[in-house]
Amino acid sequence: EVQLVESGGGLVQAGGSLRLSCAASGFTFDDYYVGWFRQAPGKERERVSCISSSDGRTYYADSVKGRFTISSDNAKNTVILQMNSLKPEDTAVYYCAAGVVPRCSVMDYWGKGTLVTVSS
Repeated sequence: EVQLVESGGGLVQAGGSLRLSCAASGFTFDDYYVGWFRQAPGKERERVSCISSSDGRTYYADSVKGRFTISSDNAKNTVILQMNSLKPEDTAVYYCAAGVVPRCSVMDYWGKGTLVTVSS
């Protein structure tokens, strides 16, 4: 059974940091792109960041470049999203997802999400 389990969300003040973790199981982690997406109330889902588990190449949305860093630990089948200098507009449910299409353009598996709230 494929599972993607997110953790690390919470409430933080603007300018603060959070570290999201995604624990993956049930598929060959090294063959997949793993990404973080987010959806704020009333808005469409947005692709935030993506990493290739095979070669470590990364992608970031313009809105988070320079503030967020994605990394993977292939030995633990885990992907981390370090979020710094958080802004109120980063408030959303953050989802971890995995797929085989480059840059996380199409995802096959999704986690249930973790809520990030940034207060002003």
